Amino acid sequence: MSLSPAFLDELRARTSLSTLIGRTVKVQKAGREYKACCPFHNEKTPSFTINDEKGFYHCFGCGAHGDAIRWMTDQRGLPFMEAVKELAQAAGMDVPAPDPRAAKRQEQARGLHDAMTAAQGFFEEQLGAIEGAEARAYLQRRGISASTARMFGFGFSPDGRGRLKAALNDFGDPLLIEAGLLIDPDGAEPDGGKTRKRDSYDRFRGRLMLPIRDIRGRVIAFGGRILGAGEPKYLNSPDTPLFDKGRTLYNIDRASPASRQAGRVIVVEGYMDVIALAQAGFGEAVAPLGTALTEHQIERLWKMSDVPILCFDGDSAGQKAAIRAATRALPLLRPGMSLAFATLPGGQDPDDLIRAEGPAAMEAVLGAAEPLVERLWKYEQAAAPLETPEQKAALKQRLSAITDAIAHPDVRAHYVHAFRERYEALFFARPAFGGQARPQRGGSGARSGWQRDRKGNWKPPVPPAGSEARAIGASGMEQRLLRAILASLLRHPEQIALHREMLSGLRIGDAALAELLNAMIAASFGKETVETGGLLTILGQGEVYNMAKGMLRADTFTFTPHRMKADADRVKRDLDEAIRVMAQGPELEAALAEATRRAREDLNEDSFAEQQRVRQLKLDHDRRLAELAQSEDII
Repeated sequence: MSLSPAFLDELRARTSLSTLIGRTVKVQKAGREYKACCPFHNEKTPSFTINDEKGFYHCFGCGAHGDAIRWMTDQRGLPFMEAVKELAQAAGMDVPAPDPRAAKRQEQARGLHDAMTAAQGFFEEQLGAIEGAEARAYLQRRGISASTARMFGFGFSPDGRGRLKAALNDFGDPLLIEAGLLIDPDGAEPDGGKTRKRDSYDRFRGRLMLPIRDIRGRVIAFGGRILGAGEPKYLNSPDTPLFDKGRTLYNIDRASPASRQAGRVIVVEGYMDVIALAQAGFGEAVAPLGTALTEHQIERLWKMSDVPILCFDGDSAGQKAAIRAATRALPLLRPGMSLAFATLPGGQDPDDLIRAEGPAAMEAVLGAAEPLVERLWKYEQAAAPLETPEQKAALKQRLSAITDAIAHPDVRAHYVHAFRERYEALFFARPAFGGQARPQRGGSGARSGWQRDRKGNWKPPVPPAGSEARAIGASGMEQRLLRAILASLLRHPEQIALHREMLSGLRIGDAALAELLNAMIAASFGKETVETGGLLTILGQGEVYNMAKGMLRADTFTFTPHRMKADADRVKRDLDEAIRVMAQGPELEAALAEATRRAREDLNEDSFAEQQRVRQLKLDHDRRLAELAQSEDII
């Protein structure tokens, strides 16, 4: 529906921007304007100004700028029309209806909203009454503070068939039934020789009540938890003209602006998980309403964050729910838009974890969230035994089914590549071989871990007993970059001695590649300069020799392609960075594992900060590794 410029101008004129912003941000008068700390970025000195006369706000720190409608869409996260409707309602204006039928629906929706607001007031009043004592005791046992209870609008529905019906009698049965507040019994019951329609009755009875709100904060449905024995444990409103559970997320009205401040959105399983997180300082949490995440809900989440974090319980049911969501998201994936998965310790929900170990433990769980591709790989790898050729082929088939479900061609291609890398590393990687100890500074073989045998030949260092360091070349990107490095060294053998110290510290997972590197390093000890032909002679005939000959073909990969006469300084620089990045991978993985262990054990800010620092270093390393491996200089 299009709105006229005159209507929008009138709406802006009737809206006090400072009052609107002042509902969520502390503003101070500053001459003819107002100032505040910017809600769009963290700052201590106010640089955010509001001009009521001109009807706009501006931040001199981050450049945020807009009017009342822009405030509602950017800060509150409302769609444009929802923002206009809320501002119009506050200003006492009617949004123009495009046709009589739309006007009728709008009037009907207004009546339903009024009924839901009245029901919420009734439930809140009953919570504070004598009959609400059991519900108040339950909140106390769950550790829910009075301020949290008020913020989320907890209420109580008395255990009677007509209490709410009587309280909201003015609205009439048809409207209350349509709102999902009353149940209209099916069939009829005998009345003497006649039949009469049975009376409607309250849907929610004897339950702790929680309002479900839309993006504008209006009550559109309720969720009720049973306090004593009975089923179901949780009862939601049915679908109504106001409420579609497949399109609604619990706490969306508060989590949407909070997600912009936090830079993320957290998806948990239920109401109480959201409330426990909010009370612990995680205001950016939402939950589906008793069903698996739907396509509409995933799209709604992507409006809040490019990569929502799904944090479900660590039990079997929670992990199955996570995989269902992952599968549902596959056809929707597009560049930049994905999901991440954080797994809670077995048997715990967010409330359990926060009570036992505090908010830092929850933050550590969120910080360890896995990308969608990794979660899918691990799930399929563990889904069935992988001992026989047929079982291995079945895994490949399951992975193909996943990639076939991805609609976007670029995203699908990357998933195919990622799964192929993992599959080949799992079944076709050779046993680890090569040096483990990092050499010390200096040029001699003894100082870099190499030793002469009885015949005077140089031999590579032996890995320490019990070493568990990951071998280099486990991923496809590492393997590609490693081959390019070795190809460059074959073409420029004078560089081997210059990089010998770092090369001696590489532990390579492919036996043939490790043997080739060891032969290069050994040859570099014998002469001041080594020639390509001499290296091939040393290798003799066999698999490693054939591999080296293949690397020297003009059409194969090399880190410095076709640079047989390339500038020596450029070649040294390129190789130096590539080898350094290659060597850092296992070291950063070990450092991150240790930092994560300390963060979980110590549960203090310093440990968590160190974990985040190392995690960022690892992400930067992986990004640079991918850039080098996919560089146009590698062909």
